[in-house]
Amino acid sequence: EVTIQNIVASGNIGMNLNLNELAMKLKNTEYEPEQFPGLVYKLPEAKATFLLFSNGKIVCTGTKSEEEVHKALDKLVENLKAVTKKK
Repeated sequence: EVTIQNIVASGNIGMNLNLNELAMKLKNTEYEPEQFPGLVYKLPEAKATFLLFSNGKIVCTGTKSEEEVHKALDKLVENLKAVTKKK
């Protein structure tokens, strides 16, 4: 029997990201650019972890179904919009 334990999805959100700003404004982030170029963003409510890159590329891991991937991605976009609104 085969069971899905983890799905890894990748894509591009179509915009550049200021990872320093996101690291300061979002909770549950780890960003050490001298160690790794991506920001690690954990979404506990979606049981997902994202790697965000400044060029807009993303990797999502931790979900167990395609539906969970889409829900996590929706939450990511919602959170990004909330912290990157123009002042």
